[in-house]
Amino acid sequence: MTALYWQTLGEGDRDLVLLHGWGLNAQVWSCMLERLTPHFRLHLVDLPGYGRSQGFGAMSLEQMAETLLAAAPANAWWLGWSLGGLVASQIALMQPQRVRGLITVASSPCFAAQEDWPGIRPDVLSGFQHQLGQDFQRTVERFLALQTLGTESARQDARLLKSVVLDQPMPGVEVLNGGLEMLRTTDFREPLAGLTLPLLRIYGYLDGLVPRKVAGLLDVMWPHSPSVIIAKAAHAPFISHPDEFAEIICTFVAENGIRRQNAQ
Repeated sequence: MTALYWQTLGEGDRDLVLLHGWGLNAQVWSCMLERLTPHFRLHLVDLPGYGRSQGFGAMSLEQMAETLLAAAPANAWWLGWSLGGLVASQIALMQPQRVRGLITVASSPCFAAQEDWPGIRPDVLSGFQHQLGQDFQRTVERFLALQTLGTESARQDARLLKSVVLDQPMPGVEVLNGGLEMLRTTDFREPLAGLTLPLLRIYGYLDGLVPRKVAGLLDVMWPHSPSVIIAKAAHAPFISHPDEFAEIICTFVAENGIRRQNAQ
């Protein structure tokens, strides 16, 4: 039996769907709830196969996007962290009329490093895929530890991420491998250049998985899309800097909601 975990809460009149990253689940947003629920109707989702969304096997990015769209409100803002940023981007590309605006967090349209593009070395991603079959939990823990390296609160942030994983059902190896394959092979640099929706990109200055150089390169490639780099943050800026993160989100949505109304 397949069942998508989808929780809605909040007092705002704007829908905001939050998509988590690889290996995790919607509990990762717990530190943001009190900061965002006064402003939004939040939709907390466990991606298919992750956390409480059990019964799903490995999916393509398109299949995952279609599954989420079937349950989503008609005109929502979509915020995706890391792998969730790719899923949210896929949704915006597939059905832009269903998306009010897109916010990506510590995400890249192309996670894999290339000759002219900073990112995660493909052999590192392949190594994680190989290691999953040998020591499942240790591999997930190593990947989570990489996400907080360098921040002042690195140890407590890493513990929080680990607790998020352990508090809910673990994804299967097949699902996790599918997610790593998305990170290894997806390249949305050109498709997203043509997106006309409001698009905000948020980065951590110390992020070792999505280097801050990506922000500058996309500033040139996507001049319609502003970027924000949070100083002293790594791959999970909403955990290390929740107040600053919430302010950035609320300001961007408020400003672009007004602009879109005026344009209609």
